[in-house]
Amino acid sequence: MRGARIRKAGVRATALVLAGGLALAGCASDDDGGDGGSSGGSGGGGGGGDELKIGLAYDTGGRGDRSFNDSAYAGVQAAIDEHGGEVQEFSPNDGGSDRVEGLATLAEQGYNPVIAVGFAYGDSIGEVAEDFPDTTFAIIDSEVTELGIDNLTGIVFAEEQGSFLAGVAAALKSETQSIGFVGGVESPLIQKFQAGFEAGARAVNPDIAINSQYISPAGDFSGFNDPARGQILAQGMYDGGADIVYHAAGGSGTGVFQAAVAAGQLAIGVDSDQYETVDDPAQKAVIMTSMLKRVDNGVKAFLDDFVAGDIEGGTDVRYDLESEGVGLSESGGQIDDVLTQIGEYRDRIISGEITVPTTP
Repeated sequence: MRGARIRKAGVRATALVLAGGLALAGCASDDDGGDGGSSGGSGGGGGGGDELKIGLAYDTGGRGDRSFNDSAYAGVQAAIDEHGGEVQEFSPNDGGSDRVEGLATLAEQGYNPVIAVGFAYGDSIGEVAEDFPDTTFAIIDSEVTELGIDNLTGIVFAEEQGSFLAGVAAALKSETQSIGFVGGVESPLIQKFQAGFEAGARAVNPDIAINSQYISPAGDFSGFNDPARGQILAQGMYDGGADIVYHAAGGSGTGVFQAAVAAGQLAIGVDSDQYETVDDPAQKAVIMTSMLKRVDNGVKAFLDDFVAGDIEGGTDVRYDLESEGVGLSESGGQIDDVLTQIGEYRDRIISGEITVPTTP
């Protein structure tokens, strides 16, 4: 117990040191400042006349990845548009060594709730949440039920289900019957994308060739922000005969799209509808579809519940195909001709006829 108290005191002290720098990253969406931070815990909510003061701690690469982080920000912005308030943003350093301090700083400054974007915060958010029991915390992509922390909620997704549909689409559209998968970091979460994608493709064609590779090993989160490496891996797949490559690599996905353009082949985006988020018309043309992981909807729903005082802490909220938390985008029309078949597989997953694996 004594060691834990010393460690927590250190977190608070470091948070105070970081506070001045972090304040520069804040993004106010409303000119009126609320006192915020006054409610939280397992039944936390904005309530009364308090205005939202949201702390948003990004995954590697920060806002601007046009994928995972940007989707979380979109959910926050949607909540602010509806309820008013402001958001304070934090991006970890390249090594992620300041994640604990970043979360603590947001809470120390009175931001409530505080949302951690990505499983990389899973090892640290429990400590911070216990140190700030009057602040409501949420983490995306990490289950928290077993932690038993009343002011912490997990927002998780059935990535394997959406990725299964991406694999179905790839197998139905591939002319070479050779496809690829580029993962950002070799971890249980990203392996869910790989497992679903491979299972979906093989449900269509058991003999299809699938080349799956990762940009960085477990524990090295640089793979989510290394477009150059993503391009190299994808280019090798195209050179080897693949004509469609699916990425689950965050900001590194732009490198996969660049490789698809150079090879004259197709790619599948992730998290957001990346056909709509890229600026380069050449990249837009090669994005066949995207596996939608509606982080924006999950974040918005959490914030709506917070405002209403309906947060049930210590639990996980899961979004799947049935709740439309995952799915496929149809922008660009490149999968229009196979939508009926994709829909049949979707229905079989929802009914329970198909159980999608979560490990390769």
